[in-house]
Amino acid sequence: MTTDSPAPGPVVGLRREREVLAVALATHRHVVLEGPPGTGKSTLLRAVAAETGQDVVFVEGNAELTPARLVGQYDPSAVLAGGYVPENFTDGPLLTAMRGSGLLYLEELNRIPEETLNVLITVLTEGEIAVPRLGTVRATAGFRLIAAMNPFDAIGTARVGQAIADRMCRVVLGYQPEEAEREIVAGITGSGARQVALAVRLVRATRQHRDLRTGSSVRGAIDLVLLLDGLLRLRGQELTCGRETTRDAAHAALSGRIRVTEGVERTPESVLDEILDDVWPPDSAPPDTADGAPSGGGLGKAPGPSTGTGPDRADTPRADRAPRRAPRTTGRREMQLRHEAFSTVSPEVGELDEEAFAGLMGADPDAAAALLADLATATDRELRSAARRLAARVFVQVGRVGAARARGTRRLAATRRPEGDLDLDRTLDRWTGIWPPVAEDLVTRHWTGSRRAVCLAVDRSGSMQGLGVAIAAVAAAGVVLAADERLRTSVLTFADDVTVLQPHGRHRSAEDVVLALVGLRGHGRTDLAAALQGARSELLPATADERVVVLLSDCLSTVGEPPESALAGIDRLHVLCPLPTEEAVDAARLLAARGGGTMEPVGTLADLGPALTRLLG
Repeated sequence: MTTDSPAPGPVVGLRREREVLAVALATHRHVVLEGPPGTGKSTLLRAVAAETGQDVVFVEGNAELTPARLVGQYDPSAVLAGGYVPENFTDGPLLTAMRGSGLLYLEELNRIPEETLNVLITVLTEGEIAVPRLGTVRATAGFRLIAAMNPFDAIGTARVGQAIADRMCRVVLGYQPEEAEREIVAGITGSGARQVALAVRLVRATRQHRDLRTGSSVRGAIDLVLLLDGLLRLRGQELTCGRETTRDAAHAALSGRIRVTEGVERTPESVLDEILDDVWPPDSAPPDTADGAPSGGGLGKAPGPSTGTGPDRADTPRADRAPRRAPRTTGRREMQLRHEAFSTVSPEVGELDEEAFAGLMGADPDAAAALLADLATATDRELRSAARRLAARVFVQVGRVGAARARGTRRLAATRRPEGDLDLDRTLDRWTGIWPPVAEDLVTRHWTGSRRAVCLAVDRSGSMQGLGVAIAAVAAAGVVLAADERLRTSVLTFADDVTVLQPHGRHRSAEDVVLALVGLRGHGRTDLAAALQGARSELLPATADERVVVLLSDCLSTVGEPPESALAGIDRLHVLCPLPTEEAVDAARLLAARGGGTMEPVGTLADLGPALTRLLG
């Protein structure tokens, strides 16, 4: 926790965001700042706080932030000596900010456990909090809560509950314009305009490249300039002959910051080489980018797929290549008959208009998801490749937003293990009166939860196409993303045989699992017993208190043994029934009841998130 307000750095750009934040604070609103790393959330807050003369109480959000650590707690030794009096209470950051007219800044809001966030509800609404044994603490007039979160990071995060979101204004920060990023980099590095402009252009290109899921923030440009300047001095070079030095600096500064889209078999370094070739073609002078004029390769649009990597690839600019024209295939005619929006999303052979798809996704998510799932197996190879890359992003994002596991899977529990926070009340109840207390008298509280192993079994028999494949892909992404130290997951598909996509105990990214699923098409008969036996084989080696199978199927078995004969070794069987018919719902409900679980019908993508949350939470 930090209670002082260091001198804020200069805020470049962000005029609108700064005005909105200042007015929100002046009108007694609480605010969440949302945006990717490096967009200036902390700098913006500290600048506004400095203008108003308020202190900032900083709290780093993480899974170990308990209510007691946020609110405060009684000092155990002082209580044993003098009892529960206010003087023996140590304020946490929340009470420090409430009593001192300060701004409470919660970093990484979506990493904080729900039990901890719940203590803020009354504070945000009434400006007060009731603390056991201490009484009600009311906030002074200047108190405000400012939270920050990165919406694109899925590891260790969860959705912020509506009770909190409804009580806060939301200010979204994006990446700065190119001129502002140059000013930021120049101000921090003090480097020449040419190096700064080159670094900023390279970094901004990483955010547009079609093979990258995540590009670099402006921090990458800062590091790139510092490394480039240092290497040029060390090697006695000028920038004009330092292309390979720029390449070395870019690899070091950016390769760890960018993320290649899953399913694209490229290294970060090869993508950076391609971007450098576009900005600064081999055997040419460095681009004259100091004045912002375009030069080198076209960075106005995302670079297309390369024909190779590094300097040996073809150097013909993509804009000079003739567009590929080919007669419409049977596959395209079938797509047009099946999907009304097909010609809008793919107007030409090999073309996938992502803006048109985004519009369709906003207007009709189910139709868009069904189209994308079918495009992933299109006859048109280029279209199929583009659709799979897009599916890996879209279905994982839907799985991340809609199928996030409930925070309530972890709770604060009393224990006699020497870890966690001291539970003073229970300790006093056990205390024999001997001073100092012996270890056996101490009771602590720490986050706990039952360990579970979950296997998702996806039916890929004849009915799996279109929206059914999309639902399966999103479900798989949701299950993989839900995994943590208390929940181990695996994924398999089945028809009359079983294929394991995500083995238990081995990490495979959600994007990779989605790519494998969208490449499948329905075929064969349905052997539910084989699916359950395969899931049991995945779960048996797991160290878990409960072994759970989530079956995504209509449960209409057409071959093999009766499915109830394969339930041994499975503690609980839940069923997700996609595109449910009356017959399928009856069969799914009966099988789930025999497996001690529940059945959830899933007719649309909107049904899937809440259903998975109920089953995995």
